Amino acid sequence: MVGRVCSAATASGRPCRATPMSDVPFCFWHAPETAEEAAEARRLGGLHRRKKKTIATIYGFTGLRTVDDCLGLVETAAIETLALENSIARNRTLGELGRTAARLVEGSDHEGRIATLEALLAARRRSDDLDDDAA
Repeated sequence: MVGRVCSAATASGRPCRATPMSDVPFCFWHAPETAEEAAEARRLGGLHRRKKKTIATIYGFTGLRTVDDCLGLVETAAIETLALENSIARNRTLGELGRTAARLVEGSDHEGRIATLEALLAARRRSDDLDDDAA
């Protein structure tokens, strides 16, 4: 049996697939009794997205998909932390940021070495295959 779905349509005209609230045919977003709360939630969501984009632009943050992205975040956090008043908490944070950066650099170095070894191994295998074919 298919679960209940909201009776409203989305802005694009498609049926809303959200689960309706108890005892009403509409989900939170489409129920008339929650219209004010839903509008406020939408407003706050928009503010959050704008804030997120603004902060990302200010700090040059592009995500955490690469080691360089992660190092960039650690460097930014270190700079911001250095600007704080000297304290035990600040120094602990800087120590942890340093350890994190060291692990990222070490991991990146290992990745580079592994890639080099894999390339050398592949070249050696190709060379061995050519020697076998020539024999």
